[in-house]
Amino acid sequence: MSFSTQFQQLLAEPNSVRRRFEKLLQPCSDGQLEAMAQESQKLTRRHFGKTMRLFAPLYLSNECVNNCKYCGFSRDHPILRTTLTVDQVVTEARHLHNLGYRNILLVAGEHPKFVSDGYLQDCLDALKHFIPTLAIEVGPMEDAQYQDLVSHGSEGLIVYQETYHRETYEQLHTAGPKKNFLWRLDCPERAYAGGFRRIGIGALFGLADWRYEALALAAHLDYLQRHCWKANFTVAFPRMRPHAGNYEYTPDPTLSLNDRHLVQLIAAFRLCFPQVGIVLSTREPSQLRDSLFPLGITHISAESKTDPGGYTGAGTDDLHLTVKGRRVEVEGEKSACSRATGQFEIDDTRTTAEVAAVLKSHGFDPVWKDWDAAILTP
Repeated sequence: MSFSTQFQQLLAEPNSVRRRFEKLLQPCSDGQLEAMAQESQKLTRRHFGKTMRLFAPLYLSNECVNNCKYCGFSRDHPILRTTLTVDQVVTEARHLHNLGYRNILLVAGEHPKFVSDGYLQDCLDALKHFIPTLAIEVGPMEDAQYQDLVSHGSEGLIVYQETYHRETYEQLHTAGPKKNFLWRLDCPERAYAGGFRRIGIGALFGLADWRYEALALAAHLDYLQRHCWKANFTVAFPRMRPHAGNYEYTPDPTLSLNDRHLVQLIAAFRLCFPQVGIVLSTREPSQLRDSLFPLGITHISAESKTDPGGYTGAGTDDLHLTVKGRRVEVEGEKSACSRATGQFEIDDTRTTAEVAAVLKSHGFDPVWKDWDAAILTP
C-alpha cells in the first residue's frame, strides 16, 4: 500500500507527530516564534553539529514535454533550449569541482527524446570518478530504471510534488506525463525500491495555501520515514521565483509563504523531525539565507545556475527552439550571442567562496564531501 492510497486519510487522521506539527504552524506571537527558533537551533546542533553540506545543481537540458504554468521550461514556452553532450556535462562538472564541490545534483526537464535512454547513465559514468556524490532531479521513473541509475553511480534523488493540493495540481499541469498526480506522489517510494539511499522531497510554496502544503509535506515525510527507513531524507521549501513563463502564470499573493512563516516552517520541521536534512537554495536573498543558516538548515547550494551550460557556456553552440516536439533553428546572430533559458531566477548571486566565508564567520564547517563509494567496498 503506497502513500498515494493513504494520503487523504493521513491528512484527516494525523498521528501525534503530525498533530504537534499542525499546532506549531498556528499563528503565534513573536516570543513564541523566537522560542521555536532557539529550540530548532539547539536540535540542529545536537544532531548535525556545526556542519553545512554544500551542493551545486548542474542543468543538463531544458527540453520538456510537460506544460506546467509556473515553470520556465514549460513545453509551449518559446525559449532557447539546449541539451548538453556528455563531454559538455563533464566540462561543467570540472568547473564545479574546481570550486570545491564534490556533491552535484543533475537536473533536466522531462523529455524522453532529448534526455533519452542511456543519456543519464552515460553522464553518471563520466562523472562518478571525480564527483563522489551524484544526485538526480528528473522526471519520475519506474523502479527498474531507478535501480539502473543507482548501479551507474547515482545515490540521491530529488523529487518535489510541486503542490500537494490535487485540484491546484491539475489546473497547473495541463499536458505531459507530469499531469499524473498520484504517479508523482509515489515517486520517492519507487526510488527507494530502486536503491537510492538519499531522497529529497518538497513543495513549491506559492501555488496553494502554505499551511496545507506544509501539513501534506509533513505527512509525506512521516510516512516515508516509517516505510522507507533505510534511506536518509531531506525536505525543501522553495518559494516561487520569476521565470520565463511569468506572462502565463501570476502567483496569488495570498498564497505566498512570507519570511516570518518560512522561519516558523523551518522550526516546525526541525522540532518534529529532528534528524531530517533541511535544504535552502539560492532562490532566497543572501541576507535572509545568512540569518536562516543557524536556525536549522543542513544543506545549501551556492553560485547556482539554472540554465544548461550556465557555469561555462557549454551548449550555447546548439541553441534552438522546440515547437510541437520538433527542433526549430534560431537566427544565427541571436543564437551566437545568447544562452539557454534558465528555469527560474536566483536571488543569492554570491560566489561559492563568499558563501563559504560567511559560513565560517558564523562558526560553521563547510562540508564538500561526506560520501565515497569506497565506504561500501569490502
